[in-house]
Amino acid sequence: MLNYTIYENKHSLLWVTFIHGAGGSSAIWYKQIRDFQREFNVLLIDLRGHGSSKTNAKTIAKFKYNFPDLANDILPVLDSLNIKKSHFIGISLGTILIRQLAEMYPERIHSMVMGGAILKMNFRSQILMKLGNLFKYVLPYLVLYRLFAFIIMPKKNHKKSRLLFINEAKKLYQKEFIKWFKLTAEINPLLKYFRQIELNIPTLYVMGEEDYMFLPSVRIVVQSHAKTATLVVLPKTGHVVNVERPVVFNTVVLSYLKKLA
Repeated sequence: MLNYTIYENKHSLLWVTFIHGAGGSSAIWYKQIRDFQREFNVLLIDLRGHGSSKTNAKTIAKFKYNFPDLANDILPVLDSLNIKKSHFIGISLGTILIRQLAEMYPERIHSMVMGGAILKMNFRSQILMKLGNLFKYVLPYLVLYRLFAFIIMPKKNHKKSRLLFINEAKKLYQKEFIKWFKLTAEINPLLKYFRQIELNIPTLYVMGEEDYMFLPSVRIVVQSHAKTATLVVLPKTGHVVNVERPVVFNTVVLSYLKKLA
């Protein structure tokens, strides 16, 4: 089972579950814990191979790495804690796993908060993924990861987010990174389906104004999913909104969740 950490609130029965992105860990939510624990029970999960959810060579070879299976990793954690339903907050690739989980088990999800959401790979990101696939067996994975992090988060004010993800990525094994990277081969058809299908689940997108690779597609989807989707764009902010603008992020998300209660 995945490694997890809980922060209980004895005055609340509601849960908020945080899902990090590829190469990160639950450590990226450190600026959210205190504020969210005041209102909810908080669950932080380390995805397969990340943080303290360590794998070994045999495990990496044994398990399938596709989005349904990775989303299904989350379910045993909820069941072990007797969490029937939770709000979910994700960042970057974590938003894809939340959306996949919602596709399979909508009854387990109160709402989805998608920070730095990935809903479409634009031309630049597709070229990036193709280059990564060409060199993933040749270059050390951290070289590739640093390159990707810089392209996605290029500005000076993105540096803190960039370094945090790179430092967390150092805990991955090379084979683990390759397994996760291979997921890019199946991402476009999946994202196309997600863009077309609107689930009956309240969804908040929190995007950075400078998240040039992913914000345009989110704007379009929010317009077409008008019944359930809300978009908040944070000025002078990049991809990892919860790290760059934690106070604003926490305020926006908590306000949204309280309205749903």
